[in-house]
Amino acid sequence: MKRESIPILYIRLRRRVQIARGKTIRLGDIAQMIASPEQEQKLKELIIYKPSRSDGNRVLIDMMMIIQKIKDEIPHIQIEHFGEPHALLEIANGPVKARLTLIILVWLLLFIGAGLTIMNFHADVSMLAVHQRIYEMLTGKKENHPLVLQIPYSIGIGVGMMIFFNHIFKKRFNEEPSPLELEMYNYQENVNQYVITEEYHRIHERRESE
Repeated sequence: MKRESIPILYIRLRRRVQIARGKTIRLGDIAQMIASPEQEQKLKELIIYKPSRSDGNRVLIDMMMIIQKIKDEIPHIQIEHFGEPHALLEIANGPVKARLTLIILVWLLLFIGAGLTIMNFHADVSMLAVHQRIYEMLTGKKENHPLVLQIPYSIGIGVGMMIFFNHIFKKRFNEEPSPLELEMYNYQENVNQYVITEEYHRIHERRESE
């Protein structure tokens, strides 16, 4: 008599997923899977969670919850899990339209702020006096406005900032991330870790109260 083989599911959760508000979360939305074709299609359509208004804009889906849902659907399946033990869902209200007035105001604010910062820095270190002294050392003449040094220096500041941030408008010079991108990534990782910790704490409190 041939022994029936146990079906195996290999699953890996996505770390962060954006879901439209009101959409039912299915396993295929938050995980990558390998299984037999008929079971894989069935599992992709498996309903995992239905977000409500009280959930806010972030929901944590734990692997234990997923395993329970899968076992209820296919009791004898063997689950092999890889990667993160949870998936963080961001509930989006829909695409946000860019407002030209707001973009212009933010651009002006950043432009004026950056300009004042550079000017204050130059005033603190007496950059004009430094240029005047360098010009006098090179030419032997005194000049109140050594433009031959000031103009290349001003251009160099702009070029240096573009190289530093690895961008000129939407064009990248290479695939290396800029310092700003790294800081944004670290900030997002810290936010995600905080949200995950808080969600696990809420899940633990909910289970204790039941």
